[in-house]
Amino acid sequence: MAHFPVNHPARPLYRVLSGLIGLYILVFGVYGVAVTWGDPLFSRSGTYALGLRTNLAFSLVSVVFGIVLMIGASRRGNLGHYMDLTAGAVFLVTAILMMSVLQTSANFLNFSMSTVIVSLVFGLILLATGLYDKVGPPEHAEEERRRREHPIAETHR
Repeated sequence: MAHFPVNHPARPLYRVLSGLIGLYILVFGVYGVAVTWGDPLFSRSGTYALGLRTNLAFSLVSVVFGIVLMIGASRRGNLGHYMDLTAGAVFLVTAILMMSVLQTSANFLNFSMSTVIVSLVFGLILLATGLYDKVGPPEHAEEERRRREHPIAETHR
């Protein structure tokens, strides 16, 4: 983890991006709960919320994930850094697993291919925001900058 940029100047932009993803997921989840309320938890019906197929279970998980991402984006320390890295990995793994069971009865979250694509994009964005959102003392940031600008580093690019 020594090579994560520390105190990156675009850190506020990455936090806003992470927060917007969290807000979208939260709104999707709340709307999905409203639309699927009364359906079975793992329904496989063709119910859509904000353009993505959903069921009550997926909507409830989305509400929780949206809240978690928004909390992470609002924190000034490294909590958001670790939450974004973890959420990005979870989104990517979930998308790949759900894509592998898309046309089977194991598709318990009622994913469609568009949901898989959105999950992959969100996962990649969250990983990127997590990579550049690390906070540290100014000495660590200066050491990281010196390491990047070292003459030996120039020859290895």
